Amino acid sequence: MKRRYKISGAVLAFTAVTVLALLRYLSHDGECRTAEPLAANAPTMKAIVYRCYGGPEVLKLEDIARPAVADDRVLIKVHAAAVNPLDWHYMRGLPYIMRADAGIGAPKDIRMGVDFAGTVEAVGKEVKRFKAGDEVFGGVTGAFAEYVSLREDRAIALKPPNISFEQAGSVAIAGVTALQVLRDRAAIKPGQRVLINGASGGVGTFAVQIAKSMGAEVTAVCSTRNVDMVRALGADHVIDYTREDFTKGSQSYDLIFDNVGNRDLSELRRVTAPKGAVVMVGGSGGGKFLGPLGDVVRAAGYSLFVSQNFTFLLAQLNQRDLEALRELMQAGKVTPVIDRSYPLAETAAAVGYVEEGHARGKVVIAVA
Repeated sequence: MKRRYKISGAVLAFTAVTVLALLRYLSHDGECRTAEPLAANAPTMKAIVYRCYGGPEVLKLEDIARPAVADDRVLIKVHAAAVNPLDWHYMRGLPYIMRADAGIGAPKDIRMGVDFAGTVEAVGKEVKRFKAGDEVFGGVTGAFAEYVSLREDRAIALKPPNISFEQAGSVAIAGVTALQVLRDRAAIKPGQRVLINGASGGVGTFAVQIAKSMGAEVTAVCSTRNVDMVRALGADHVIDYTREDFTKGSQSYDLIFDNVGNRDLSELRRVTAPKGAVVMVGGSGGGKFLGPLGDVVRAAGYSLFVSQNFTFLLAQLNQRDLEALRELMQAGKVTPVIDRSYPLAETAAAVGYVEEGHARGKVVIAVA
């Protein structure tokens, strides 16, 4: 018996040391690397880059190589891009577990941004869906730049004519997230009750409008200063969280769409219908090490013991969903909400503002 305890203790000690070593390895911040010289006479463009992890001060406006017009790709002149929470997570390298892919000590890919809208500058000889001059929007790494390039079957779609470049440039991540939660994960039906916690943010403003387009009865939760805005977006009921706790109300919901992640799962369950769902897209239940992955595990485990379904969703950008959003915008059912706009040179300030967590709708980068 004593030998068994010794072996168990040794295994636990080894596991603890391994975990601590992994944490120290992933959390290490390397020095900012210097820019490599550009090839002589190579086409260049202005872009926001980061060569080490840290606060907004690590974001720099530099001249980098412009993407070439490959045979199977579309080259786009960017007019507008948008900031997402994803951007500051990459900027800081948080949670640490993401560095296993993004880069240990320093980022492997120095480019920043995803959401974009612009005009097709040129297309490769194999491209069939788009042509030079088309106005498009979508998502691809490196959107905080004068040009981006991507394959025609990736996250790119024609921009609706009734939507500005700044509005279209704010759609990709937030719009697709809202659509995938409501249509795919929750399969909302007309008449169902949907509560959106964090209704005034980027994802929330899209969620209110998309849920209404699906015929849902929408309750929006936001702060006092945003009540009128979310009501104007179509919310049937608005709860000011500074005055009322929605988890203590008498109403139950078929879906709680949680963009904030600031409530215990037991509190959310109390106001979720017996066969309802809670879908989280925000939160950091795993702290600096695991971040949202902690919420994934927590939600999956909790669902095993209750009748409601608790899940976490990380959106996957694709052309089909961008086309669906384009149709909603063209029909006037969804209009992106813009909080403020920054020039490309002030992207660091824009990312810092979004990181504070008080943006109303989307924050846009005006590129050209």
